[in-house]
Amino acid sequence: MTWLCVLASGLAMVVFSSGSVLFFCPAGSPSGLPEIIGYLNGTSIQHLFNSKTFLGTFVSCVLAVASGLFCGPEGPMIHLGALLGCGLSQLQSDTLGMHLPIFTRFRNSADKRSFITAGAGAGIASVFRAPIGGLLFTFEEVSSFWDIRLAWQTFFCCLMATFTTDLLSSSLYGFVYRGHFGFFEAEKRIIFWVKNLLDLNVLAFIPTILLGMLGGLLGALFVSLNIKINKLRMQFFNSIPKLSLRKASKLLETVLILVCTTTVTVYLPYFFPCTPVTSLRNNSEIINQFKREISEYRCSSSTWIGPDGIRYSNQTFNQAAALLVENGKQGITYLFKRGTHEEFGYSSLCTALAFYFILSCWTAGSAVASGVVIPMLYTGALYGRIIGLILVSIFGVQTNEYGAWIDPGLFAAIGAASFFSGVSRLTISLTVIMLQHLGTVSCKAQLGFSLVNREVMLRSQGGSFHPSMAGHSRPVEITNDVQSLLLIMLAVMVAKMVGDLFNASLYSSLLKLKCIPYLDVEPVVHHRRKWLNLELFSARDVMEPGVKVLHLKENIASLARLLASTSHGGFPVVCRPKPEHPEVFQGTIKRFELCALLENEQIFEPQTNGESFSSSHLLSYEKITVEKLPNLSRLTMLLNRYATDPQYQQLFINLEPYINRSAMSVQAHFSLQRTYIIFRTLGLRHLTVVDPQNQVVGVITRKDLMPFPLEERLRLQLASQSPDAGEQPLDSRPWMCS
Repeated sequence: MTWLCVLASGLAMVVFSSGSVLFFCPAGSPSGLPEIIGYLNGTSIQHLFNSKTFLGTFVSCVLAVASGLFCGPEGPMIHLGALLGCGLSQLQSDTLGMHLPIFTRFRNSADKRSFITAGAGAGIASVFRAPIGGLLFTFEEVSSFWDIRLAWQTFFCCLMATFTTDLLSSSLYGFVYRGHFGFFEAEKRIIFWVKNLLDLNVLAFIPTILLGMLGGLLGALFVSLNIKINKLRMQFFNSIPKLSLRKASKLLETVLILVCTTTVTVYLPYFFPCTPVTSLRNNSEIINQFKREISEYRCSSSTWIGPDGIRYSNQTFNQAAALLVENGKQGITYLFKRGTHEEFGYSSLCTALAFYFILSCWTAGSAVASGVVIPMLYTGALYGRIIGLILVSIFGVQTNEYGAWIDPGLFAAIGAASFFSGVSRLTISLTVIMLQHLGTVSCKAQLGFSLVNREVMLRSQGGSFHPSMAGHSRPVEITNDVQSLLLIMLAVMVAKMVGDLFNASLYSSLLKLKCIPYLDVEPVVHHRRKWLNLELFSARDVMEPGVKVLHLKENIASLARLLASTSHGGFPVVCRPKPEHPEVFQGTIKRFELCALLENEQIFEPQTNGESFSSSHLLSYEKITVEKLPNLSRLTMLLNRYATDPQYQQLFINLEPYINRSAMSVQAHFSLQRTYIIFRTLGLRHLTVVDPQNQVVGVITRKDLMPFPLEERLRLQLASQSPDAGEQPLDSRPWMCS
């Protein structure tokens, strides 16, 4: 009956969660952090910032987390923050038909990108209540372009997001008003509150290094397994030709994940015995909870009157239920507790680790809006506590100040940081977030821990629990455990270095899997297991020759045929300074700008005397700077009419007022290394290559600088330059570096 009740409620939430993404969001799939990273790197992604996407992602995230799936809200919250940043800065929506005449000065790509970056930082800051962590997260992982102005803007945005979250949380628990509005309690600002700070010993660095190595290995395994699951998922769903059937199959997969998760969390604890908890002093609230208890896992309790006349209760709990039922923030709190050396045994920790690792890896990437930060912290905390328990088994429970560091709760926190780093490869921001969110929970007063375990049993057995029962053991930020800072830093660095030996981070791997062209800070190109020095190559080696160019005075019919037959995002514009001179590069013009020009026939004019054009019908900057076409079918019909109607053969358009004369160009012999840096730093979509006479000889796009095409072109270049290179030792070639 418990399984049916839990499954029924979870099933309803998962169906609505997956349906809101699949059938309501324009993209038809959950977007998240990889898409935001790709967009801020310069890639154009459709439907990423759409009002329907915002609503669908919000609903899906809330229901997915509430359904009991092994996931968290972090990735969708970053996406929602970026959506708010984009929407509030632009104040226009084609979906809602809203175009407000304010904030027009921000309607450009640079300011829009800054607002999106700040919004993404606010999203992570609101989840963890860590403004500095949110700022550093955007700097380290999200944003590709950074300056001091963007830094303080993002900092202010993260500050306000954290303040708003704290202000609402000060008086609201869910939708229940508790009073004390605006009163910020210290313990409630730390997600995993730590009261007992431990004196550390230099010997603690040895198991910390081991945890870092384990975090890197398991993190790399998680990334590899998740990417393989997502590849199989994509191959299977893409093989279904009908769109509606494909979406229905994705929805059924999320239902299957929920069924497996519910079965594990409900039935697996039956195989574990009940464990006694230290006696706790009773009161009326606990007596009322006793009356509602159901022995779901056959864990009974008894009460007696002590010599002092006070009623006591001997509580028992199920370790597997405590770890699997409360698998989110509350479960992490149990694992981080200090002074609970033997509350969880090897069997329950190892079982929870195995099932949670597999199910969270399967859930990540399914058709629900979900994040992986909470699963990463929880998985790391599980194996961290196992390492701590091994130390306790070897050295025993240490009560003196020199051995107090042998605490499973401490190593659970270090393990959580190591696995987080092993998956995401974050370092600075992760350390700050962990420091701001790791609070030590005191368990010398057994009342707090016993009540927490009662909450697990009551919730898993159909009872109820009120937050006031938790007394001072309730967490709310990540950690104030300054003592463990050096250990966390060491574990994070070791985990990153070990993980980088095997594969890229989860977000970088997802960027490649989703075919989002992302340019790293430094190009890394290998040939025959050797690194290529790009300073020894030129822009000519990777450019695309045979470029379609436009002239300052362009025929309408030929321009329409060019746009209809190509999909290029921009075109170089050339002209002859004098009749006897060759055509030289003048600037560039984007495809969207050309389409916007062709929709205004009043600027078309017949050519007079070969050069003279009227300037009385010039369009404003706002009319031609569009990021997407409002009506694609109408534009297609318009291009067909221009290309076939004879009257447009005699009409011309003057492109001179609309071209970008400050467009970047590089010489054909320019260093490829510096070409890459210019392209990425300026966030370009295309880069024109010219010869010494300033004639256009090629163009470089983002796809030309991606690792695989870059390696292919340079391999062909090496083969053409050195036909006998195969007989030379690799180290003797000038372009090779070890």
